[in-house]
Parts: sequence; structure tokens; C-alpha cells
Amino acid sequence: MARNASLSPSAAQDTLCPVALAQKIVGDRWTVLVLRELFLGSHRFEEIQVQTQATPQMLAGRLKKLESDGMIERRPYNTKPLRYEYYLTEMGIGFYPVFLAFRAWGETWCKTSKQKVAIRYTHLPCGKDPGLGPTCQECGKEMRREELSAALSKPFIAERQERREAFKRGQV
Repeated sequence: MARNASLSPSAAQDTLCPVALAQKIVGDRWTVLVLRELFLGSHRFEEIQVQTQATPQMLAGRLKKLESDGMIERRPYNTKPLRYEYYLTEMGIGFYPVFLAFRAWGETWCKTSKQKVAIRYTHLPCGKDPGLGPTCQECGKEMRREELSAALSKPFIAERQERREAFKRGQV
């Protein structure tokens, strides 16, 4: 059931392993952070750069690769100068369960017991906190991106704001 016709022939020919094939697309820190920002609603280059703390060259390279791999698409929002926003494609949106799994693993294993949950979701169909997923702990339904409302914790909001301010001061 291969859906990505845009995957380069060389990438598809050297292995049949789906984990290795997926790793070629999303297997580095910067790519996962770019996808996080897109899932959180950032669409413009500068905001993605601020929150990932990637260099402009690093970010431009990742965005081009994600576009060529079929994960995102560019849409112009300004013509003079030409500027783009970046949006997830169907393939990119399909990464959401993996994003939720990364989140759950990070919340469970990578934080101290004193640190609060960074992103708290509300499962819109039942109106409850779905937990760390992949299914809602309250109603048992699969957590789907369009059925979740995200609220960032105060410390995570402050962290993101500090990144914006540092960027504006030129300290990134």
C-alpha cells in the first residue's frame, strides 16, 4: 500500500523495511521539530525557525526535503517579495499518530516528575483529557488530529515566548 509516489527510486530500492524508509524522511531532530511546529499551527518560515532554533540554511533544507518527500506543500502568502507558508499534506497529517507517540514517550521517559505536561489535549468528541494516547483514556476512540484541541502549559508558552524574544534580539 505505497502511497508516496514521490519517494525517490533510490530510496525505495535499497530496502523493503518500512522503518528504514520512514527514517529516511523523518529520521532527524530538525525534521521532527519542523513537523511539531506545523502540527502546532506554525506555517511561516520565521516562526518555525524561532521555535526549532534551526539555522536558516538548515530549516530551508529540511522544508525542501519534506516538500520533495510529499510531507508538506508550500503556499504563497506574499508576492513581493515572494514568501511561502508551509502546510502538511495528507501524508504529513498521517504522521500525527507518530507525533503523539513521540509526545507520550517524551512525557513518560524524558522529563522529571516535577515537570508538567507541556501540551494538554482535549478530545473534542467526549470533551475529556485523552491522556497520552493513541486512544482516548476516557472514551476509547482513536485520537485524531482534527478531534483534538491543544493547550500549551504556562511553562511551555513562556519557553516559546522567550525563543521569540531571543530571536528578535538576534540571540539565536
